[in-house]
Amino acid sequence: MALPIVAIIGRPNVGKSSLLNSIAGQMISIIDPTAGVTRDRVSAIVSFEDRYFELMDTGGYGIVDSDALEKHVENQIFQAISSAALVLFMVDIREGRTLLDQTIAALLRKQNLRVILVANKADSPKQMSGAGDFVSLGFGEPICISAEQKINRTQLLERIVKELEDLPKETPKDAVMKLALVGRRNVGKSTLLNAIVGSERMITSQIPGTTRDAVDVRFEKDGRCFVAIDTAGVRKIGRMKSDIEYYSFTRAARSIRRADVVLLLLDASEPVSSVDKKLARLVQDEFKPCVLVLNKWDLVKDRAHSQDFAEYLDQVLTGLRHAPIAVTTALEGKNVQSLLDLSAGLFKQASTQVPTGKLNKAVKIIAQEQAGGRKRHSSHPKIYYATQVAVRPISLLLFVNRTSLFDSTYRRYLINRFGQLLGLEEVPIRLLLRPKGADSAGQSQ
Repeated sequence: MALPIVAIIGRPNVGKSSLLNSIAGQMISIIDPTAGVTRDRVSAIVSFEDRYFELMDTGGYGIVDSDALEKHVENQIFQAISSAALVLFMVDIREGRTLLDQTIAALLRKQNLRVILVANKADSPKQMSGAGDFVSLGFGEPICISAEQKINRTQLLERIVKELEDLPKETPKDAVMKLALVGRRNVGKSTLLNAIVGSERMITSQIPGTTRDAVDVRFEKDGRCFVAIDTAGVRKIGRMKSDIEYYSFTRAARSIRRADVVLLLLDASEPVSSVDKKLARLVQDEFKPCVLVLNKWDLVKDRAHSQDFAEYLDQVLTGLRHAPIAVTTALEGKNVQSLLDLSAGLFKQASTQVPTGKLNKAVKIIAQEQAGGRKRHSSHPKIYYATQVAVRPISLLLFVNRTSLFDSTYRRYLINRFGQLLGLEEVPIRLLLRPKGADSAGQSQ
């Protein structure tokens, strides 16, 4: 059984995203003075007094969107309402009751929903005196809060839990894997996420930059819980036109760090761009298992072969040569299950605990290959023994003669060879070097 959904509904700029961030205790939704920043349904799991629920932020009802996505945003709001066990109807106590507030109130009354009226931006007792102005909306006295200053946050949470007390208590399943979908603008991330979860969870449009937040979507496959993280499309730093685009980029970078496996989407019909290379470098620097997803395959399948792409990507994304390649047509939902299976396989590889005996057998083979049966000079790099110190990423601590002898070229060779010998060819391996007998921390690859 799913957790109850508590949806935050209101007109633009009343502080819905601030409330989500305040209750969740972290920056999830982008906060910006620009009205209409939130478009998709953005949510977080909240726990209070042994009750778990999913708190869901939505776009502003009545938004005039700069990209003419009003109908898409409205559709997302209605989907949130239809799935909600409880609605937090949010108004702005500074501005007082508006015609749009009255329109939303009429809409909620038609739905016969449980509603808590929340008057935000009540930063002082003087402002709270205006709460009576909202009683005519038909949902009783509002709870006066300040999302930014966390005034009456606990009072609101207590009221939410009370409204949900007749529903069965559920504990969220731990996600077995977190997948981050990253890529440049208009490459098809949201379309692919919708295909993965089997519903229209994200707004999709031909307009670049439709998604702005990094959105966590929990879904189940074969009785197991997964989290897919949709991210905003990235463009060159120099071409970012607003703080919103910059926030979107930093959220995409953070999503890579949070992920167990990264799906780096590439447009099969276009050359690899500098943005693609930048994202690939972020994935590489975080030692994340990665699938290179060639999306929009339907546009090129009659004039190209996947092997040609493999050779091309080896040349332009050298740091991800170990990453497997998948082809998809997200619009048609093609190869989605095989993509999930491939991702699960990478996650399993990255979680491997290699037996010490097998690891040192690999060390011995590498030493023999390098020595060629001859005694090596002391100026040559030498590995005495190795041990695994972590998973996700696979981290190998090598005890060596001198770390200065292990230059970047030789380290890359070692990583490739360990991957082959240990059956870990498709995931990144992190090398830590330590002189034999030294107590200092190892030097990372």
